[in-house]
Amino acid sequence: MKRKSITAGLLSLGLPLAMAVSGIGTAAAQDHPELTGDDLERANTIYFQRCAGCHGTLRRGATGPDLLPETSKDLGQRRLERIIALGTEGGMNNFDGILDEEEITLIATYIQMEPVEPPEMSIAEMKDRWTVFVQPEDLPTEPQHDRNWENFFVTILRDAGQMGIIDGDTKEVVSKVDTGYAVHVAKESSDGRFWYTMGRDGRLSKIDLWMDPPQVTAEVWIAYDARDVAVSHYGEWQDKYVIGGGYWPPHFVITDADTLEPLKVVSTRGYNTDGEYVHEARVAALYNTPGAPTFLVNVKETGQIWQVDYSDIDNLRVEMIESKEFLHDGFFDRTGRYFQIAANFSHHMVFVDTHTRKRVGMLNTGEIPHPGPGANWDDPECGPVAGTVHLGEGRMTAWGNDPEGHPDRAWQTCFSVETDGPGLFLRTHPNSPHVWMDQTMHPEPDVNQWVMVMNKQTRELTPVQVTDLPAEYDAVATHMEYNQAGDEVWVSVWARGRGHLEAGEIVVFDDKTKEEKARIKGLETPTGKFNVYNRKKHIG
Repeated sequence: MKRKSITAGLLSLGLPLAMAVSGIGTAAAQDHPELTGDDLERANTIYFQRCAGCHGTLRRGATGPDLLPETSKDLGQRRLERIIALGTEGGMNNFDGILDEEEITLIATYIQMEPVEPPEMSIAEMKDRWTVFVQPEDLPTEPQHDRNWENFFVTILRDAGQMGIIDGDTKEVVSKVDTGYAVHVAKESSDGRFWYTMGRDGRLSKIDLWMDPPQVTAEVWIAYDARDVAVSHYGEWQDKYVIGGGYWPPHFVITDADTLEPLKVVSTRGYNTDGEYVHEARVAALYNTPGAPTFLVNVKETGQIWQVDYSDIDNLRVEMIESKEFLHDGFFDRTGRYFQIAANFSHHMVFVDTHTRKRVGMLNTGEIPHPGPGANWDDPECGPVAGTVHLGEGRMTAWGNDPEGHPDRAWQTCFSVETDGPGLFLRTHPNSPHVWMDQTMHPEPDVNQWVMVMNKQTRELTPVQVTDLPAEYDAVATHMEYNQAGDEVWVSVWARGRGHLEAGEIVVFDDKTKEEKARIKGLETPTGKFNVYNRKKHIG
């Protein structure tokens, strides 16, 4: 299927945006810069790809400040360009290595214009963009290759709009399959055979690892801007439903897991913890609960964790669990009962008992926690713990998460260690003596191209260099994942600089010695990667 530009795709689905792109019917004043035609479409695309995640589709602000004309016009074109190019001390990264001068000028102009609200999306419109490439009855009944597919790494190739399927035994790239743009995460069927991805463009895809080569079997667009996906794993509903969450429109959609046919859509607009109405209440993260037929729908701006019972989707039962804004990513403890999620710009981790469907704790861990897929391990002092790195400071904080065996430690800080810079991800494995953590958000290559490895017993940190690419590559080391055996750690090198996207690679380390074993090259902007066996067994 030929991929449309983001704006062109939206144009085909709604008159309001079509009017905006053509310059008709906008509320833009005449006393500030304007864009029309190709320049406006290009600016729309850049904003969607690089800015909307933090500042919101409607530019009203989220984890980043608002970018509305009443704010941006006062700053002026030149100062806006400088801020975009150089970043800010508040945490916005510099874009001078990612966008060229013309693109920076376009975005500085764009954010001085009145924002236009994109259209809503109905199930009928979703079905117009739903395709089954291989009917379920025509799928293979056994693997069509002799590879150890349970040790495959399903790898996001962010800016290519692809997933790379990499053989963990041979380190070969088995295939690259087209998915949505800037996939954030991939989730597995209960047996690990099928993988579901959600692109930032709202494209939900299903991949079959048994095919030779692995390929997409179905897809559907459930939003214009989206982020996460989950699969039902419980009881008689195992592998029956897939849920996708939208940033815009702010809603979640339940689809048939076999074909991805959209079945139900539910808006997430509502009130935050202060009782203020939130129009752009985005679905940040989605999870299946191991112990009940429910999905966890985390509504970013309202601070509401919705536990949605899928046992009867015609009569949805929803528990609304109040926590803190702004919900982001989370993970379960090793028992699968307790859910641990970052309310990142509230500087808290939030803890939910998914059996009682109630919040059991909140903890200030440091400046902007971001655990990604998280990590659980045993600490010699506190017993079972989990941890997070932080976007706002070089720190990893661990807390107790065993309320039955260690009630005095539950949901309380066990210890904290300082790293050299703020990070995005940490990861471990039961067979490993280590916790690996990245420092992706530090601005300097001599920090962000290194990772920290912590000894679980001594809490001692050891820096490990992943790459040494020159500054023009704008490359960072990010996202660790163990192999099936738990004796290798795979780290992505995300090269973001103009003209250098294909310099991305994955560096494979021996976990015990921390020595490099292999490099998998030729990967365009690799970020997250998911080992089939570890993810289906919920290891780490």
